[in-house]
Amino acid sequence: MARDNKPPDMDGALIIDGDEPPAGTTTPRTEPQEDGKAELAAEMVNEIVGRMGLQVEIAIREDTEDEVILDLAGGDAGRVIGKKGQTLDALQFIINKIVNRFPEGRRHILLDSGDYRQRREDGLASMARREAKRAVAQSRIITLEPMSPRDRRVIHLSLAKFPGVSTRSDGQGSERRVRIIPARGQRPERHSRR
Repeated sequence: MARDNKPPDMDGALIIDGDEPPAGTTTPRTEPQEDGKAELAAEMVNEIVGRMGLQVEIAIREDTEDEVILDLAGGDAGRVIGKKGQTLDALQFIINKIVNRFPEGRRHILLDSGDYRQRREDGLASMARREAKRAVAQSRIITLEPMSPRDRRVIHLSLAKFPGVSTRSDGQGSERRVRIIPARGQRPERHSRR
């Protein structure tokens, strides 16, 4: 392949000669994978939402070695999301089972609609910080409502470095909740009288 001596128009880009990226850097894959999983996932989502009678357009947002992100848009996108993302999560679970039924070449399929997932995570993190402040101020354990594993993970991660609290999940199945636990205050120890 002949190399053109004229540099490409890449205003602000760092151009490095050679095929290998510098040590310690990663280059995201931008070209679609050739295993057909992204297309299969999009086709299956289209089939299922079509059978639900919903008008939704599906686009492949990202197709990397580990993950496929599909965007759902259209007039019925809100109905596909459902209450607190439950319908979207259920559809995502089904699509992952269909696409990854064979162990080789597994890739996680993530369904999103108008950056719903990012907005949901931001809202959960904000609520977690607010409740952590309340737990510290009142010196009591705050127990949150039952959440999906994904939502509980967001809470745990958002409070991992929050000073003065720790988190723990308690309960079983769909009733599993996050507890925000304030650190024990530095109270003077009681000494018994003799």
